[in-house]
Amino acid sequence: MKFVGHRVTDPRLLRLLRKFLRAGVSEDGKWSKTVVGTPQGAVISSLLANIFLHYALDLWVKQWRSRHARGEVHIVRYADDFVMGFQYLSDAEQFQTELKDRLTTFSLEMHEGKTKLIEFGRFAIGNRKKYEEGKPETFDFLGFTHICSKKKNGRFTIHRKTITKRLRAKIKKVRETLLRKRHRPVSEQGAWLRAVIQGHFNYYGVPGNRKALDTFRKQIQLSWLQALRRRSQKARSLTWERMKRLIRTWLPTARVVHPYPNQLLCV
Repeated sequence: MKFVGHRVTDPRLLRLLRKFLRAGVSEDGKWSKTVVGTPQGAVISSLLANIFLHYALDLWVKQWRSRHARGEVHIVRYADDFVMGFQYLSDAEQFQTELKDRLTTFSLEMHEGKTKLIEFGRFAIGNRKKYEEGKPETFDFLGFTHICSKKKNGRFTIHRKTITKRLRAKIKKVRETLLRKRHRPVSEQGAWLRAVIQGHFNYYGVPGNRKALDTFRKQIQLSWLQALRRRSQKARSLTWERMKRLIRTWLPTARVVHPYPNQLLCV
């Protein structure tokens, strides 16, 4: 509330926010009080969390970069997940130590299983090869696994692919839903699958991730075929040729819908 008060002075809005913070959480018909933080799943929680982290993290990173860093320091944050890039290892180590103290001040802590310091970037491949340390480590962020790679012309690039675990979980979820809907009209199933696949492509359709997109579409095709064949005893009446006509009618083809990150800044 103190952070919100820096920009908002309307007492009616502040009173409404206090009610949100004290609303509690209802699970399986049972209400429990919110002791600290924002209510889990509340519509206002993500907004308030971003305001909180703006003051607790973003502004602090900005001043730390100008006062203590020897080289470049970059941060990319989405909600409570963030990735930071440092030019020098010494800056990264010092920042990681001070970050723990900073978050403790605001009753926060880093997720130990998701927090790590790795060598990454255009010099990582050469450096690790020089010291025989193998390929550079990868990291997961916002649904993608980020990998140090090279283009055909030999220049450095970051290859992004769908996190394997998340891809399998999505395919499994769609397959289970298809089995429950297998007796619904084919047109209804096709319209639903089109929305699911197109939504997946709209998020994961980044350059270099075409293989994962094809894998997702192919697995959905096979799952749909299996579901339709289980509608009756005459399972083999649905041949692959007939299935391909349904696929062409309802399922969008895999394609990259996003440009490279540097092209987003070109106007």
